[in-house]
Amino acid sequence: MARIAVIGAGAWGTALAIALARGGSHQLKLWAYEKEVVESIRATGINEPFLSGCKLPESIEVTQSLAEAVSGAAIVLSVMPSHHARRVWSQMKPLLDPEMLLVSATKGLENDSLLRMTEVITDVLTHGDGNFQPRLCALSGPSFAHEVAKGYPTAISVASTDSKLSAQVQELFSDANFRLYRNEDVIGVELGGAVKNVIAIAAGIVDGIGYGHNTVAGLITRGLAEMTRLTVACGGRADTMSGLSGLGDLVLTCTGGLSRNRSVGVQLGRGRKLDEIIADMHGMVAEGVLTTNAAVGLAHSVKVELPIIEQMHLILQLGKEPSKAIRDLMHRPLTQESALYRL
Repeated sequence: MARIAVIGAGAWGTALAIALARGGSHQLKLWAYEKEVVESIRATGINEPFLSGCKLPESIEVTQSLAEAVSGAAIVLSVMPSHHARRVWSQMKPLLDPEMLLVSATKGLENDSLLRMTEVITDVLTHGDGNFQPRLCALSGPSFAHEVAKGYPTAISVASTDSKLSAQVQELFSDANFRLYRNEDVIGVELGGAVKNVIAIAAGIVDGIGYGHNTVAGLITRGLAEMTRLTVACGGRADTMSGLSGLGDLVLTCTGGLSRNRSVGVQLGRGRKLDEIIADMHGMVAEGVLTTNAAVGLAHSVKVELPIIEQMHLILQLGKEPSKAIRDLMHRPLTQESALYRL
């Protein structure tokens, strides 16, 4: 049995808490920033604001206190939105023990620094007062929160440069319906989980405009090429993009009706403005919107070309007409597919 603190009670954090508590072999504390989430779970056993219809096991304790959540934990699992990660980890730092096993399940990049989430955590914990080198893993893969919460069979990746840590998380988190695969490529696993959200918005746009399966298939394939190109340029492995945290997660978020990123794209394709779409999400986060800026900045820093992601940046940040972006992609200079993963 392990004591696990889940930091972040959005849909994904709540679903992970449910999955880890389901077998009764762990003690779970779930930290929520929002008071209404705590009140909802305590009153009904359901996180109505973010994961309606999914009952939490009674063994999960929910709290708004970081100190209460982290106290006595052997594992701290962070599932907060990427733009809150640095602030929350800075607040947690005095509460952490260097022997704790830290796991990041946030799929995003820090907008200003262009850092992956494990890099943000390491930066916070290795600088300033009380600094230490964290024992750290990343969790990513094709996993809609509602399906994980309902116990549908799900397979994802856990990555660490320390194989003993990833093996420990794999053993503790896996059960009959939730299977983890080890991976040593932290860069690839994190970039795959983050950048696929941008491609998913593009896939939604294609659907919203009214194009068909041909267009989506081409977009997914070329989107995978861009994810791979960026991953390799940043020091990750191309084969990681053929796995769960690459192709698996990309296909899920580009085609699944539960994808928030794809849903944002659908509405953009139908002509709605981004600020209106975000306002209607009532606090839920589509990480791809935030990741687009960072992905473009990261690509520029390592000198790789990402045509789809660059067009998404123009749509999301500068208001470019989606149909015009697709026309511009189709009129790019012709090339050969053997250049798929070239830098």
